[in-house]
Amino acid sequence: MEIQNILIAGKLANAMKEQINADAYRQEFRFKPAPEVTVDDLQWADAYVSFEPTANFDFYNLKWVHSFGAGVNPYVYNREWKQDVLLTRTVCSFGSRISQYCLSYYLKDMQEHDYFRAHQNEKKWQPKEPQLINGQKVMVYGTGEIGQEVAKIFSTIGMDVVGVSLSGKQKDYFRDVYAVSTETEELHDADLVINTLPLTDSTEQLFGEEFFTRLTHAVFINVGRGSSIVDDALLRALDDGRIRLAVLDVFREEPLPKGNRLWNHENVLITPHISAVTTVEEAAECFLDTLNTIENNGVLHNKVDVTRGY
Repeated sequence: MEIQNILIAGKLANAMKEQINADAYRQEFRFKPAPEVTVDDLQWADAYVSFEPTANFDFYNLKWVHSFGAGVNPYVYNREWKQDVLLTRTVCSFGSRISQYCLSYYLKDMQEHDYFRAHQNEKKWQPKEPQLINGQKVMVYGTGEIGQEVAKIFSTIGMDVVGVSLSGKQKDYFRDVYAVSTETEELHDADLVINTLPLTDSTEQLFGEEFFTRLTHAVFINVGRGSSIVDDALLRALDDGRIRLAVLDVFREEPLPKGNRLWNHENVLITPHISAVTTVEEAAECFLDTLNTIENNGVLHNKVDVTRGY
């Protein structure tokens, strides 16, 4: 595939202009914030690079689209994809970042950080025994690169790690991997549930009333997609104690509206979609590596199967 005109759009456009030495490449580049992208820009480009399509996006003469994010649902979910257009995604330190994010919040809960801070503020010497992770059970939804890295971290520190995926294919670092909807018997004694799944027709609202009723005093962490969660069902599970703590980094609507009840629930921790930040350096490196692979007809390890959505 020969790429000549590359449009880099969106919130990283200006930073990428500083990061990439465009004069070193035979291709022509345009760097534009999303609101400044015109139809002429889109018709000019045979490659489009951004976190998401612009409001006026159309395929026109595109041969290749590259996402700055690991997830590509803005491009393929509820959107008809032009089958002869290549779609790739960014692969970098997401697995390490997300696994460390999850581990930090679970350790915070197990080691009773909030309890000891509250008593420190009151100058009270009130011992309480922290819990050990060893032997506890974690269910990881999503067994791709990110899910496997999460499984690796938690299995290394002695947890029983069970995976759930759309295919149920066995993967390293998991005791077992179940296909979605066949894992229900494993849920009743899960201590921790982590969602890393992409958004597809199969995963939208996957975590609803039926799912949460199978849990017993578990911690739930969502670093996948907000639309996989039914918020009202999650809130009922929190109120009933089936979920003792929810750590949420992604939401159906972002930023999370101020009127959303999740903000004020005492057993919910909210972060603003930062569990897997794409740095400018990593984004540029992955994009340029992908461009080089395409130019040399190499094997793309970050190619998206648009029929599956990931």
